[in-house]
Amino acid sequence: MKLRALFVAMLFSTPVSAQTDPSTAALSAAQMLEQASVALIEADNARDRVRALTETIQAYEAGLTAMRAGLRSAATREAQLTAELRAREKEIAQLLGVLQTIETTAPPVLMLHPTGPLGSARAGMMLSEVTPALNASAQALAHDLQEVQTLRQLQQSASETLTEGLTGVQTARTKLSTAIADRTDLPRRFVEDPVRTAILISSTETLEGFASGLSEISEGEIAETNADISDQKGRIAMPAQGVLLHRAGETDAAGIKRPGVVLGTRPRAIVTSPTAATIRYRGPLLNLGNLVILEPQPGLLFVFSGLQEVYGNTGQVIPEGTPVGLMPGETPEIGAILSTSSDGTGTDRSETLYIEVRQDNSPVDPESWFRTSKDG
Repeated sequence: MKLRALFVAMLFSTPVSAQTDPSTAALSAAQMLEQASVALIEADNARDRVRALTETIQAYEAGLTAMRAGLRSAATREAQLTAELRAREKEIAQLLGVLQTIETTAPPVLMLHPTGPLGSARAGMMLSEVTPALNASAQALAHDLQEVQTLRQLQQSASETLTEGLTGVQTARTKLSTAIADRTDLPRRFVEDPVRTAILISSTETLEGFASGLSEISEGEIAETNADISDQKGRIAMPAQGVLLHRAGETDAAGIKRPGVVLGTRPRAIVTSPTAATIRYRGPLLNLGNLVILEPQPGLLFVFSGLQEVYGNTGQVIPEGTPVGLMPGETPEIGAILSTSSDGTGTDRSETLYIEVRQDNSPVDPESWFRTSKDG
């Protein structure tokens, strides 16, 4: 095959297997979003719609996160390759000129040399040595150009994929709220007395004071439980996808030290119960905003605050993975998601979930119970 023809063929027929890592990552993310879309349709017929919709939302969140990362890498790689190709314009022009000459020159003329047969032989030997180098250069150039083309096509089609994903996750959230409101199959350890709860809220000024009076907000006796999660200590997953921003005792942006940890999440992220637990309280409290207090075992409380919406009813016993709320914030526009201004360090996780663990009504380091990572 003539070299220039080879170059052109490679340019327009590079197989999918030759795609770059950034494009592969973004295409994989698109498949995740497609699978989440299928799961959303199937969730309507699931026996446990709450669990099915929760898993669907988590799948959407994972797919959107992966899509953001993939597009960021693709845009960065495309810019890098474009800059490299521009810097090599003269070299590329010379290469194409040589390939054009070799392609258009008739073989007999190409092999003739003024000094006769010996000169022709030497010229042929030189050409045979140069040809592999030209071939390698043509292949490298074709690969780079194909990569740029693939990355650009990927970014152009990403808008539609992201739109479908964002629409799907919002639909799943709406359906989840309805499914939770319709749920009647969860056991209850007690029934909340709203008057007693209001009195407790108005008479306490600290989370500690409120937690110490939780036994007073029920209409009657609180059923005993022998639940025990001590074997999970240190291995419990975080209640939401996010990045650990502050550890216990670290000073936050407001100069305040708290006994809990702060998790940075994306807007509207779902928060789930990391273990089976009793909802001891859910709603607004003090300056903590909306919060949920879970009791996975007697004397142990998990406090999650900073939510916009809270799910479930006080007194219910919920299984592991049950949604307990959604984070606040507005879903970003497509343009903001496609922007490469984010550096991938978590700056797009604009919402903060505060997590406090109380044992026998004293705060303990959440990392003694939860599996955490500074990198999220």
